[in-house]
Amino acid sequence: MEVTQVLFNAQSIDGTVRKNAEESLKQFQEQNLPGFLLSLSGELANEEKPIETRKLAGLILKNALDAKEQHRKFELVQRWLSLDAAAKSQIKACLLQTLSSPVFDAHSTTSQVIAKVAGIELPQKQWPELIGSLLSNVHQIPAYAKQATLETLGYLCEEVSPDVIDQDQVNKILTAVVQGMSASEGNIDVRLAATRALYNALGFAQANFSNDMERDYIMRVVCEATLSPEVRIRQAAFECLVSISSTYYEKLTPYIQDIFNITSKAVREDEEPVALQAIEFWSSICDEEIDILEEYGGEFTGDSDVPCFYFIKKALPALVPMLLETLLKQEEDQDQDEGAWNIAMAGGTCLGLVAQTVGDDIVPLVVPFVEENITKPDWRQREAATYAFGSILDGPSPEKLIPLVNVALTFMLSALTKDPNSHVKDTTAWALGRIFEFLLGSAVDLPIITPANCQQIVTVLLQSMKDTPNVAEKACGALYFLAQGYEGEGESSPLTPFFQEIVQSLLTVTHREDVGDSRLRTAAYETLNEVVRCSTVETAPLVLQLVAVIMMELHNTLESQKLSSEEREKQSELQGLLCGCLQVIIQKLGSSETTKDNQVCIHAVCRSDHGTFP
Repeated sequence: MEVTQVLFNAQSIDGTVRKNAEESLKQFQEQNLPGFLLSLSGELANEEKPIETRKLAGLILKNALDAKEQHRKFELVQRWLSLDAAAKSQIKACLLQTLSSPVFDAHSTTSQVIAKVAGIELPQKQWPELIGSLLSNVHQIPAYAKQATLETLGYLCEEVSPDVIDQDQVNKILTAVVQGMSASEGNIDVRLAATRALYNALGFAQANFSNDMERDYIMRVVCEATLSPEVRIRQAAFECLVSISSTYYEKLTPYIQDIFNITSKAVREDEEPVALQAIEFWSSICDEEIDILEEYGGEFTGDSDVPCFYFIKKALPALVPMLLETLLKQEEDQDQDEGAWNIAMAGGTCLGLVAQTVGDDIVPLVVPFVEENITKPDWRQREAATYAFGSILDGPSPEKLIPLVNVALTFMLSALTKDPNSHVKDTTAWALGRIFEFLLGSAVDLPIITPANCQQIVTVLLQSMKDTPNVAEKACGALYFLAQGYEGEGESSPLTPFFQEIVQSLLTVTHREDVGDSRLRTAAYETLNEVVRCSTVETAPLVLQLVAVIMMELHNTLESQKLSSEEREKQSELQGLLCGCLQVIIQKLGSSETTKDNQVCIHAVCRSDHGTFP
């Protein structure tokens, strides 16, 4: 078979030509696997072949060695191991030869293929000479080959576990990688490949990070790379720092001040991809300290394996102002339903993790920012203030937060109905949901919901469900947690008088024409389920009447004919939501003393009209 032409045809815009070529490749693979793999590796290594066919050959090779499904991956591994040793040797020789190709698509794809072969063979004690071959001439070869070699080492570390490679080889890999990262390396692509390779190699460096001199060298090179003129290198270097923060948290004390200076500068001045990773470093530190504090309860002894160094608490006076600044960097034209990650979102997320880490200590640092910005004419400042307040509600004690919430609640309800900016209303509804999620029902003397404000809260949330889809979705979420806060109230709850109105409003939301991608509809049904689940005995008759409404909705979905595939998918999703709602209602009625003994109750309602609900 002329494999070059077949690979060309496999990329044809003509569907028939492409299908025939794919079928030829499939038959070749099934009838003569060694010949098939040898032909592909030869195509990949041949500098006279077209770039397009070489790249596709490498991709097919890689897919012949690995798969996402575990059972398929096992089959491919066994198939490779059963190949003739001579054929495997020829294929691997072609792969190593291709690493020196000046064609980027060829050597880059080959890096991944070699790593896949290594992932199969190294655990089997095969191809023991591979790492030595990669490292033997890494300093003498041209820049493009050096780049390919470092990429290969990085992919290799991603594919194999640390116990597969002995420490001497690990040391040599780290030496090559760190030297490739050094500022003395003049080629940007080589530095980038080395920095990315280090990210994958960090899991192998346990012994190296236990050695003060080696650790200092690695950390110095990583920190220097965060200052590179090339944005991709800076981003990759910060990704290394994020990995180090979780893998080697206990080794960070000598470097934490320098890291704060580096990250602070990046957050305030650098391009967004770099700034996001700089924020992620502190989020990762928070995760580590939260886990440690939960495990040890804040009590450490000399025998503790991983003591908490309280990096977040010590950095608090400088860290919180930096994060608050990020909240003012919203994207005005961002579609909030898309959930695009940006600096403001990353900063708010990190601020929330800081609150969980330090508790009450964050409150006096955030409240002045909220007070200063909450009434400003610029929507960015109002939204940032609301976001800051909502972000810190999980962590500090209820006693610290509830007096602030009681002051803010009236203001937030007003903003949710009157603020002219959709971003502000969206964030306000989200913040209300956070209040109800973390503080409702707390065993403190100052309740959030009182007879004086309960009706206003419900009215505002139901009114907000008529707002834009993103605001309505957040309002549904707030109502979800409001209902959940009164679960198990027994005979009555503050929401009981509003049960019928709440259910009617949620049903109306499910029929909105601008429901879009159905996120709002899903939120409405999930909230309806929670309202029913947390309802009291007093509302059981109304819950019973809801059965007929949901059954009618379900019946209507079955009448639709000649649907497109997209419409059919949406119909199936709606049917799932309705069945889930019906299940919650039946479970609730089954647990109710007023209905569980009446076996014909649900059947009778299903045959009647809709009752109270429209």
